[in-house]
Amino acid sequence: MVKSNAIVLTGGFLDTGSAKTAHGLIRGTDRFNIVGVIDQKYPGADAGEVLDGRKRDIPVYATLDDFQKTSPVAATYCVVGVATKGGVIPDTLRALLREALEHGYNLVNGLHEYVADIPELAALAQDKGLEIIDVRKPKKFKDLHFWTGKIVEVKCPKIAVLGTDCALGKRTTTRFLVEAMRKAGYKAEMIYTGQTGWMQGARYGFVFDSTLNDFISGEMEHAVVTCYHEAKPDIIFIEGQSSLRNPSGPAGAEWIVSAAADGVVLQHNPARKQYKDMEYYPAYIADPADEIALIKLYGAPTVALTINTAKMSEPEARVYAEQYNRKLNIPVVLPLEDGVDTLVPLFETMIKNSVAQV
Repeated sequence: MVKSNAIVLTGGFLDTGSAKTAHGLIRGTDRFNIVGVIDQKYPGADAGEVLDGRKRDIPVYATLDDFQKTSPVAATYCVVGVATKGGVIPDTLRALLREALEHGYNLVNGLHEYVADIPELAALAQDKGLEIIDVRKPKKFKDLHFWTGKIVEVKCPKIAVLGTDCALGKRTTTRFLVEAMRKAGYKAEMIYTGQTGWMQGARYGFVFDSTLNDFISGEMEHAVVTCYHEAKPDIIFIEGQSSLRNPSGPAGAEWIVSAAADGVVLQHNPARKQYKDMEYYPAYIADPADEIALIKLYGAPTVALTINTAKMSEPEARVYAEQYNRKLNIPVVLPLEDGVDTLVPLFETMIKNSVAQV
């Protein structure tokens, strides 16, 4: 894959959870070469240092004009790096996208509202010969798949990376697991299920929340089976979405049942007691032990717990990790702080067992 230079719009939200698409791209992408972030709060900073204190040589610029005047390299694409309320494109972002088109950038948008459906932006892009990629635009009916049972053809381990809520870092952990297994000498692949996974360059997958419900199981199976036959991986990790019990959008059964997951890595944030943006509703995030029991009822063992440490000090998070390790008797790791290399032997064993059974 030839990587194109891209800049990311964060609109003053770079240091918040609203910019999780930007955060994923800053941490790594095989589709784009990120050469700048546009955020008026942090001009002159390094985007990686703003994100997690790690320098990544991605400078932050206050405006698109500043980028064009001072950047030593040019960019071809401009990526929307934020998630807005309801997935709509507000007036402030619409103005930024117009400015990006006027500067000659192709647009990449992962929001529910499509840039191509905004007449003045679509017309401007057409006049300038520029591309608009609305990542969440659904596939055409002829390109969708029903579930067939071909998942039985996949003989390598399939690991679903699920969570106890949405916006917990499941995609990041999935990518870390793939990278760790590749570093250990194994052929590992990621099945993306969200727009950021596509932006990061994962080759196989689909956008879960823009797929008609009748086809979710089939698209899941098709992505996994295609990946297995084309890439011939030793292990496949499947990016999770939302959670089994999140009332605003329960998800997870298809990962376990339709993709026939051989194991689950569960991501959890001990500091989060209610579902994200649903503090008004009397629904509470389950204890990992209860979630693991539910996952087992669906048919898969949970092989590891990963901890999202947001709104906790690192010592607090490590206390939780030790408690969960003792209680659950499975490995518990802090992916952002420690990486996931300690889980490699676990998956090595699963790979060897799968080979022995073939």
